Amino acid sequence: MEIPVIDFSELDGGNRGKTMALLHQAFDKKLMEKVKNFVNSHYEENLKAGFYASDVPKCLETGKTSDVDWECTFFLCHRPKSNIEDFPNLSNELRELMEEYIAQLIKLAEKISELMCENLGLEKDHIKKAFSGKNGPSVGTKVAKYPQCPEPERVRGLREHTDAGGIILLLQDDQVPGLEFLKDGKYVPIPPSKNNKIFVNIGDQIEVLSNGRYRSVWHRVMADKNGSRLSVATFYNPAGDAAISPAPKLLYPEGFTFGDYLKLYAATKFQEKEPRCSVIAAPMTPV
Repeated sequence: MEIPVIDFSELDGGNRGKTMALLHQAFDKKLMEKVKNFVNSHYEENLKAGFYASDVPKCLETGKTSDVDWECTFFLCHRPKSNIEDFPNLSNELRELMEEYIAQLIKLAEKISELMCENLGLEKDHIKKAFSGKNGPSVGTKVAKYPQCPEPERVRGLREHTDAGGIILLLQDDQVPGLEFLKDGKYVPIPPSKNNKIFVNIGDQIEVLSNGRYRSVWHRVMADKNGSRLSVATFYNPAGDAAISPAPKLLYPEGFTFGDYLKLYAATKFQEKEPRCSVIAAPMTPV
């Protein structure tokens, strides 16, 4: 499966229309490489031994693997309030790197949200406003390692799911595979991200807000026998008190005459049906 790549520098050029249809961007590669190196070092020094001594590996002995995820993970909150002080064993270097990294990711997430809004015919800050609540959008990072597994056919790295939130920006391993997305009824492997590219996914709240124009996708992580996979997934989510609903522009009309619909249908019969079934279509006379 081809993964779309976007060059944001083309947004102001002649390829703007084509570029807006894609949602992927690579930015400060040196910074991303540092983040990966520090996370890998933190895992090796502080988490690896604890994982293999935990109850997770024991599931292979008991056979109870259906509700187990073969992962070692912790979650950092960044906005509106940081929880990094809850992790005293994180080095100062990693703390500083993450703050710089997250500042860049927030800018990227907001740029992507603006592109989505433009593609949907909404005001460019609609998603940001919808996500903001009282204190702005919620931003956090799931830092995960999917440790080398002796029997990967018996357990998932992470079971099948969609993401609950908004825009997900994933910095993943450049060597060890495992991520798979559901497409046309089959799970398709996503190759490791070379050259420190950011993989972009969307969650359930974008599907709700876009009234299904953008859909959250089922995905999973497969365990691997030959290596440990890195995943640093940053979530640009609604605030906890944000009320999420479909954008009014994207809702179906509440009432119209069938005669008016037939006129519109005659003019657009051989085109995509979605525009004529939404309020973006030509105005219809209320019943």
